[in-house]
Amino acid sequence: MIQYSDDLRERIIFFFENHPDYTPQEIADEFGASRSFFEKLLQRWRATGSSAALPRGGGQQRILEDHEQKIRELIAAQPDATLDELRERIESSTKLSVSAATLCRALQRQGLVRKKSLISQLSSTVEK
Repeated sequence: MIQYSDDLRERIIFFFENHPDYTPQEIADEFGASRSFFEKLLQRWRATGSSAALPRGGGQQRILEDHEQKIRELIAAQPDATLDELRERIESSTKLSVSAATLCRALQRQGLVRKKSLISQLSSTVEK
């Protein structure tokens, strides 16, 4: 979807006011816009007195955004916990059900790193 500048929007409205003999299609063609855009712009201008573009959508809010401090506390308490262990603890303390991927992204945004304990590092290097 093309977002037209506020300057162009104002020029279209000004042209419309000063050239009443032009059809909506001719005005749209004059400025290289679609007739649909012109009609919606005119409708918004008549209803609100403004030709400015509407704000774009903001997307979804992050689920764990309000629980960042709790995540930090959980990691400080047990830095070598797996994502699944952290996820279970978050679910029990906040009543939110989140995936391991969501939790991983939240950790990355906060710059948190899970440290493996020395025992788990040694057990993974020892051959069985």
